[in-house]
Amino acid sequence: MSAIKRVVVDISVVLGRADMPVRQLLKMGRGAVIDLDAKHEDECWIYANGELIARGEIMMVGDRLGVSITRMTSQAEQ
Repeated sequence: MSAIKRVVVDISVVLGRADMPVRQLLKMGRGAVIDLDAKHEDECWIYANGELIARGEIMMVGDRLGVSITRMTSQAEQ
């Protein structure tokens, strides 16, 4: 069991995407809002070590955000 505790997995969740020039990004200050190409009901993408592994939905857990996995992805979707 101790060997499993040493395994590092980088988890990323993508809510949506936006294209903008770097100069515009550098001009943004704290609290700036970036419009994404997703709607609130759209699924998010869940990646483990850069590989798409699942789809999910964003949910509130108390005063924190969480991700609920709605389906695992197949090799064809990756």
